Amino acid sequence: MSTPEINETFIAHLLELRRRLLRAIIVVVVLFVCLFPFAGDLYTLLARPLLAHLPKGGQMIATEVTTPFFVPMKVALMTAFLGALPYVLYQAWAFVAPGLYAHEKRLAAPLVVASTVLFLGGMAFAYFAVFPVVFGFITKTAPAGVAVMTDISKYLDFVMTLFLAFGVTFEVPIVVILLVRMGVVSIAKLREIRPYVIVGAFVVGAILTPPDMVSQTMLAVPLWLLYEVGILAAAVAAKSAPAKTDEYQPLSEEAMERELDAAEAGPPKSGD
Repeated sequence: MSTPEINETFIAHLLELRRRLLRAIIVVVVLFVCLFPFAGDLYTLLARPLLAHLPKGGQMIATEVTTPFFVPMKVALMTAFLGALPYVLYQAWAFVAPGLYAHEKRLAAPLVVASTVLFLGGMAFAYFAVFPVVFGFITKTAPAGVAVMTDISKYLDFVMTLFLAFGVTFEVPIVVILLVRMGVVSIAKLREIRPYVIVGAFVVGAILTPPDMVSQTMLAVPLWLLYEVGILAAAVAAKSAPAKTDEYQPLSEEAMERELDAAEAGPPKSGD
């Protein structure tokens, strides 16, 4: 392929990428505009796990002038992105799909759907299961005479960190399946390093969660269980995968002799 053809192909890919990005951005912006009037309600919903554990009359505070406006807007934008996530992933899939082999397409589509569901599932687990326990622990351990009045911006940063931590944690089965399918590690090796994974799960839980055993365990245990789920899923996928027919197989001695005889005889004559 000549240099002009390569340049035209590269420019065509850039134009296609721009078109896909613009479509995804437009959908996010449209959803954000629709959610804009409800930004305050969305933040109240996000803050409910903490507000439920504050003493009667307790409230959150805003320490900066623009915080009461921009923080709910950030929540609305985050909600719009999550709402548009299936479409955004579809655009990413439509961009890379033409360059994939048939077996890669069969594997990629289910993985994209599963990874999206698992990430949202991790966020839901954090909101409904982890937040009540964490905020209950924090409010109950506050010293006497100390009123828990969290800044809304700091609260948003905190919950976003936990959302990301649990969302990524729930992606462990996808990572395990990919590592096995790419041949990076075997299922036997994954089972062999299980004790180290359990210790690492509690280390990750200690880093990403508040300093209490309850929230640390609530991240570490799902991380370990999801690792086990990934091993089982990888084993099932390995059993159900079709046998490869395009792998190189050495010729037998008889086949090699026939190939040599045919090469020495040369092409057949037209009169034969």
